[in-house]
Amino acid sequence: MDGAGAKAVGRAFPGPVELAAWLAVTVPAPLVFFQATHRWEEDQPLSTALYWALAPLPVLAATAAARLSSPRSTAGARPATPAAARPRSTAVGRFAAIAAGTAVAAVFLAASTVWYRWVVPLDGEASWPRFWWTGAALAVAGAVAGHVIAPRRWPGGRAWVRPGLVLGVVVALLGAVLATTTVRLGAEDSTVRFDEGGAGGVGPAGVPEGMPGQMVLPKAGRYALLAMGSAPRRPDCRYSVPGVAERRAEPVSIPPGNYGGDYASYAWVATITVPEPGRYALDCQDAPPEASYLVGDVPEIRGAVGALIHWPVAVVWLLGAVPGLLILLAALRRRGGQNT
Repeated sequence: MDGAGAKAVGRAFPGPVELAAWLAVTVPAPLVFFQATHRWEEDQPLSTALYWALAPLPVLAATAAARLSSPRSTAGARPATPAAARPRSTAVGRFAAIAAGTAVAAVFLAASTVWYRWVVPLDGEASWPRFWWTGAALAVAGAVAGHVIAPRRWPGGRAWVRPGLVLGVVVALLGAVLATTTVRLGAEDSTVRFDEGGAGGVGPAGVPEGMPGQMVLPKAGRYALLAMGSAPRRPDCRYSVPGVAERRAEPVSIPPGNYGGDYASYAWVATITVPEPGRYALDCQDAPPEASYLVGDVPEIRGAVGALIHWPVAVVWLLGAVPGLLILLAALRRRGGQNT
């Protein structure tokens, strides 16, 4: 791509509002919608998640092409270029707008593919040739439509500033909330193997007979502390280690759950690390009497989401708030430009 082509794609690239809308539709929406419409023990398949990336693709391409086809101006200002000189009036201009819109859509579609292949790798297979050909057709169709129906000027000016500030705050707050939900659901749907706990535990349900408050661990290393059913997800559980008074189970920042079957569900709420095999005592002092916590193997979670569940919650909140913060920054810059 030459310098002019790169500049065209840069101008057509979506702004923070479009970016926030795309992320909302393609990242949390598939996981949240599937969770709300299916049984809790079912996992989101890859094929249906990718539909959510195809659906908004023509709108994204149309927006990008329209952005390039229309001269940018503030509200009430005259277009910066005469009608005869606008890019859409020439064959080269038409091709540039459509190509740029298609290229932008392809970049975003590739990003969604990376997300569901390496960050939140879901089960199942997708027909990749059909997926890419469908995406290409939707991107081109959207870019053509956006070029044809492009407005004569982009909305802007003083009227956009105050709604932009409010929208930025709202999107930032919603993004922070949805970020932890997305990480949790993504970890659950990307889990390859989990253990319902058979090494011991505390509580009235599921603890092996004769082993209340005890763990028999066959090897050194990490084990999962699983909250059974509605047991609190933030227990203060401690366990004895030879030569050490006691250790606190390390909490999982964003506990994945919905493990189990028809009998009960489990959530991975903390991690226990022991230096050698043997019998260990376990005590969850602040847990209600009816709560049960079991110890088993650490769930095997594919992709980067397996690490994200251990990140500090504040960091995940901040990542989720980034689209809203970008909208807020754009509104503040626009207001600053009007005041100069």
